[in-house]
Amino acid sequence: MKNEVTIFWLAGESSGDLHCELVMKSLAKEGVRFKHIGIGGPRMQTQGLKPLYPFDRFAVMGFVEVIAHIGFFMQVERRIRKQFEENKPDLVILADYPGFNLRIAHLADEYRIPVLYYICPQFWAWKHERIFKLKASVRHVACILPFEEDLLNMHNINCSYVGHPISEETEFKMERDHFARFFHLNPQKRWLGFFPGSRNNEIKRMLPVFLKAASKWDPAEYEILISKSRTVNHQDFMHLVSGTGMPNLHIVDGYGYDMMRHCEVLTCTSGTVTLEAAYVGTPTVICYKANPLSYKIGKHLIRVSHIGLPNIILDKDLLPELVQHDANPERINEKIREMQIGSSRRDVVILELRKLKGILGQKKPSVEIPKIIDYLLRTYG
Repeated sequence: MKNEVTIFWLAGESSGDLHCELVMKSLAKEGVRFKHIGIGGPRMQTQGLKPLYPFDRFAVMGFVEVIAHIGFFMQVERRIRKQFEENKPDLVILADYPGFNLRIAHLADEYRIPVLYYICPQFWAWKHERIFKLKASVRHVACILPFEEDLLNMHNINCSYVGHPISEETEFKMERDHFARFFHLNPQKRWLGFFPGSRNNEIKRMLPVFLKAASKWDPAEYEILISKSRTVNHQDFMHLVSGTGMPNLHIVDGYGYDMMRHCEVLTCTSGTVTLEAAYVGTPTVICYKANPLSYKIGKHLIRVSHIGLPNIILDKDLLPELVQHDANPERINEKIREMQIGSSRRDVVILELRKLKGILGQKKPSVEIPKIIDYLLRTYG
């Protein structure tokens, strides 16, 4: 292997930014000088990534939303092509973000640059044809869900199950009393937590619904915790929260894992956060609302019977899922009550979530992926 290696990264979402950061940290211990360029967020940038574009411009989700930003993505693709022509990297690592990343995989393959795809596109849920794009352009796929390896092997695609990033990202910093003092909570009350999302469009869609549901709980008995992701617009978020007049409402900025652990029940917008909550072991109501047109299109394409990753992995109707019109305050609170302390359903849910934690924690990506990187650089370098 060369003494200096250039890796081009592309992580378009905050979860990918976090997942790649841990791999980059591991690479820094390898004894080889790595130069990192591409697209990634603040976490990757602290590990030395030189970004080509501001990270927040990539937080786009949904058919209609992507079409509205198509000009920007075409511009980015042209810029990446120029990068590959003028400063060809030794390796391209693409994290999730399949709609755009599969195009970049094809582009990298044109220039004979080996591609490692980290966090496999969910071809098993929808857009099955993506598996053929993986086979055509990607040298190795790093799977974070155990069943994906078997599915890819059926198509003779080089792949490895590397474990789920959650198994090494989950970190608790405060016990309940310390957390209560830090966020001015009453430790004698029962705590309900809400995670409205990490994208601005999710916040606009879900936060008002979550706040209305939260307002129905007696302030004398309950503390309401709302998680604010650092990737959302602070001003817009606080504007939505400011008019509630709820004396028991608390905004938790950061400390997401501690919040998950200390709340009795969580309500989360569908996404990686639902798997994080499941790994922590807290019963969760999963909610999803999309642009109506995006939802209608997606409904005809999706091939799985669940939207929540915990339910998909366990292949069970374990955590309640409320989609579109069902994701309303009345239904949310109904499902919260079904999983509160003292309910028989809660005990079943917690037992199943322990099984899920065992499945996801068998391997660590920050250990497995550097081995794959080393192999690819030695084979194709």
